[in-house]
Amino acid sequence: MAEKSQKTVLVAMSGGVDSSVAAHLLAEEGYNLIGVTMKTWGFDDIPEKDSGCCSLETIYSARNTAQLLGFPHYTMDFTDRFNEVVISNFIEEYLKGHTPNPCVLCNKAIKWGALLEKAEELGADYIATGHYAQVNYNNSLNRYHISRAVDLTKDQSYALWQLSQHSLAKTLFPLGGFKKTEIRAIAKKLGLKSADIPDSQEICFVPNDDYRQLIQIRMPELKHAIEGGDIIYHDKKIGKHKGYINYTIGQRRGLEVSLGKPVYVSKIDAENNVIYVDDETGIYNTEFTCSEINLQKFEMLVKQTPAVVKIRYKDKGSPAIIQQLNNNEIKVIFDEPKKAITPGQSAVFYDGDDLIGGGIIQKITN
Repeated sequence: MAEKSQKTVLVAMSGGVDSSVAAHLLAEEGYNLIGVTMKTWGFDDIPEKDSGCCSLETIYSARNTAQLLGFPHYTMDFTDRFNEVVISNFIEEYLKGHTPNPCVLCNKAIKWGALLEKAEELGADYIATGHYAQVNYNNSLNRYHISRAVDLTKDQSYALWQLSQHSLAKTLFPLGGFKKTEIRAIAKKLGLKSADIPDSQEICFVPNDDYRQLIQIRMPELKHAIEGGDIIYHDKKIGKHKGYINYTIGQRRGLEVSLGKPVYVSKIDAENNVIYVDDETGIYNTEFTCSEINLQKFEMLVKQTPAVVKIRYKDKGSPAIIQQLNNNEIKVIFDEPKKAITPGQSAVFYDGDDLIGGGIIQKITN
């Protein structure tokens, strides 16, 4: 195997503290680095952001970090692909009555799609990001898989379940073995301006962190077409909604119905433009199926498999049995009822700290 000084790594640089320190750690290990900031903006209809992910400010920050650490930096324009794949899917999922997680698709299609393709064109051996996760290789199974980061409060493994074996073999996560506090301390020692910048929590392409505004911009006629549909509670019409895309499973606020008790969105029927609500007990379920599955640790599940399953990013995970139904579907059965299982979100399966795989939640079956 070649020495690290003979290996080239393309580092995805957002301009934030994590990717900046990731680059520093790789440089310290002796890798040859190429810094790249991905441009996914440039739409006439979506307002630009002055700061945060994908802004000009972050591009300048990434470039300054690369200059400080002594390696070249480039900006690559993936705007068209981002629009065609990530934003289009985001809107399509809401039109189905689903609640998508665009970061999962962006990781697969842009960071480990378009960016990895560019890295291979340039002859780079690896790509690296500032994600808090780890890549491990199982010799007996001859497979790569993601594992949780050491800092569980920052772990990002949930959003990386769609990565293929080829992608994982080409990936380095320098921050996986560090605590966030350690990363900020390194950044301060290096004199990086990003050392004290708070982490971004919003979806990078959604104006004012309001997905409804994005859909209104792209589909101005939709609002009038879907507002005024029925809200139904136990087969009884109790009100009118403002358009089904404005709601998600488990939502309580903003329903504007008066029953003398709280009720929650339990089902979204996009085809018939109906929102169903129920008491809190009515949004607990134990079984669902997911599709578009990707398995990492195992090539396939040959039997019912115990796992801890997360159904949203900040979910701590719950014990369940997972069963592969075919090449595209997995059935999940929780040990105990789970609140607000939401179609469109990712279900991610863990064996201890190791990521087994995941899928997109489609149908609640019980």
